[in-house]
Amino acid sequence: MAQTWPSKPVRLIVPFPAGAAPDVIARLVADRLGTAWGQAVFVDNRPGAGGIPGMAALVRSPADGYTLGFVPAAVVTLTPELYKNPQFNLDTDLVPVAAIGTSPMMIVVNQSSDIKTLADLVKAAKAQPGKVNFAAAQTNSVPHLTGEMLGRATGTSIFTVPYSGSAAASTALLANEVAFTVDGLPALTQYVKAGKFRALAVTSHDRLPGFENVPAAGETVKGFESLGWFSIYAPTGTPVSVIEQVNRDINKVIQAPDLVARLADLGVYPKPGTPKALGAFVQEQRSVWKKAVADLGLQPQ
Repeated sequence: MAQTWPSKPVRLIVPFPAGAAPDVIARLVADRLGTAWGQAVFVDNRPGAGGIPGMAALVRSPADGYTLGFVPAAVVTLTPELYKNPQFNLDTDLVPVAAIGTSPMMIVVNQSSDIKTLADLVKAAKAQPGKVNFAAAQTNSVPHLTGEMLGRATGTSIFTVPYSGSAAASTALLANEVAFTVDGLPALTQYVKAGKFRALAVTSHDRLPGFENVPAAGETVKGFESLGWFSIYAPTGTPVSVIEQVNRDINKVIQAPDLVARLADLGVYPKPGTPKALGAFVQEQRSVWKKAVADLGLQPQ
């Protein structure tokens, strides 16, 4: 089958609306794969409800290699914990194919703030329990829970202010209505580069290319790391030969220099590897976020 696949267009289900950052990333990869395969790879947007409509469509699809799913971190780590009926079981319904890349976050304050470092932020939060306001870009999102986890990791009590999205949270920080926010790089770098926000830390294990002067949070809060990420999954039963081919081809396209540069603009850093490595990484991440949800006392809705 690997010799004849693909003999027709491939569908890539994306559980986000067209134009959203994950959709942009998915389309970049889909275009490259389409060129490599000589077949169109068309994006099927299925947004809503923690990614459930998209994941439900993926698990119902034939396991013939012609339907793949673009799966972000929150959908497989948070949705099963925060929704009573997620309509998919990652362990039985889907198989890992390839990682696209990781998407670290950034912790920022207003440039006019007296808080100059992450250590300063921790010190301020300890000195004023419950008084240091944190803008959560979207309730129960990866950036929101990263901020909450930071509070727990540092033994501080921060006051979370929920907003409808990244733009609203950034506007609040620009107006000094909150002390800090945590969000993905694309939402914040324009303000950092314009001198409106001060970057205190990135949430990756190491400092990031292009942000070498911004410390990793773990340099101040030992062991702290929080990542978003994007991956490709397929319905269980998809031929191993197809999974292996898709994996090889994705590993190749995400390491092309021009795509590496474009992904970096979107705050995504390629993570080539095997399907087995992706599966192990995701299981580890699920444990991390399951503990975070439990620690924060969040209940499924």
